[in-house]
Amino acid sequence: MGIYNFTSLAIACFITLTFLHQSNAQNTPQDYLNAHNAARARVGVGPMKWDNKVAAYARAYVNKLKGNCRMVHSGGPYGENLAWYSADMTGTAAVKMWVDEKPNYSYNLNRCLRGKCGHYTQVVWRNSVRLGCAKARCNNGGTIISCNYEPRGNYKNQRPY
Repeated sequence: MGIYNFTSLAIACFITLTFLHQSNAQNTPQDYLNAHNAARARVGVGPMKWDNKVAAYARAYVNKLKGNCRMVHSGGPYGENLAWYSADMTGTAAVKMWVDEKPNYSYNLNRCLRGKCGHYTQVVWRNSVRLGCAKARCNNGGTIISCNYEPRGNYKNQRPY
């Protein structure tokens, strides 16, 4: 094998490994936890822990949704945040989208001032201590992500933190 063929093979392997790493990047349980726990730490709330039972619920639900990618809440036993994007989206991007609702939330008034803030308040809900998330590529090419929280949050007249 000549140096040209070896170099080409090495570059092809590097590109393939880089692509495979990027396609799974920011979608691991630790990635979801890190994104949630960073937002929680900013408001003085303790960290969550990954829960395989809650994650299995999220996985089963996004697998049901991937046919049409409609964002309909499961109505299940957990708190739930859903995210959809028309192309690929990472889990950390979904959590960022929910956390970006923070400016809409008034802690003093304990309500949304404008727009949505319920996704954010679920992320930082102090009593929600177990997390499970899952991602599925939709049949139409989009992505749907569900994070589920135990115990659920967003109780009326209660502050998230």
